[in-house]
Amino acid sequence: MRSSHGTRNAVVAAAAAVALAAGMTGCSNDTGETPKSVASKAGEAVESATAAAASEMAKIKGGLNAKADVKAGPTEAVNNRLSNEITATNPTDQAVDYTVLVNWKDSSGNLLDATVVSIDAVPPGGTKSATAQTHRDLSGTPPAEIGQALRH
Repeated sequence: MRSSHGTRNAVVAAAAAVALAAGMTGCSNDTGETPKSVASKAGEAVESATAAAASEMAKIKGGLNAKADVKAGPTEAVNNRLSNEITATNPTDQAVDYTVLVNWKDSSGNLLDATVVSIDAVPPGGTKSATAQTHRDLSGTPPAEIGQALRH
């Protein structure tokens, strides 16, 4: 199972980065980088993270949609990266694994980063957590969203 939402969000984020860069091409920072080059790097980072996450989710064969079983805790800044506790609650009578796509978006809904977290051996009727962390530094503390969750 593969969601097109991650790809669409990466395209939206890249387009936003290009639009931002187009409006500020004559400026540069103390290191000589222009907003266009910074925006290009940011867009590439989001695309790379999204592609890696989609690839990990595609590896799961026979997984069941379990988005309702998974919740994201509050966003915290840890070592210049954003971090969220992701908790899976197993409603079945067997131990199961979860593979979860976690997205961070800005207030406009643009995808900032994405990662995949595994929560293994969640006991029957029980809960278990894992930590999802961004791949790059992000400002603020945007909430994590569960993009997709598979129970397998």
